[in-house]
Amino acid sequence: MKVFLSEQAENKLLLLNEYLLQKWGLKVKNDFIEKLTKKIYQISSNPESCPLSKEFAGLYKAVVSKQTTFYYRIHFNLQEIEIITVFDTRQNPDKLSQEI
Repeated sequence: MKVFLSEQAENKLLLLNEYLLQKWGLKVKNDFIEKLTKKIYQISSNPESCPLSKEFAGLYKAVVSKQTTFYYRIHFNLQEIEIITVFDTRQNPDKLSQEI
């Protein structure tokens, strides 16, 4: 299935990449991108391989790292997966409700 990012997810990933590069360096940023790429490939090959979110009906929760999770929706009729948002798990979980 084709995977695409919502505008919100794209913006949050750009900010996260900038933060990782500035705070932790190129190696950490590249390691994160590799983990993210593997997770996206996993869901494109097997869309229901991640658990359904308990908080948000119809969304799946994909853990990329201890600090980062993304939520996605499967559009079976279009054969597409939409990554709704990327969330830093160290934030207040109430912020996530505002993003979804």
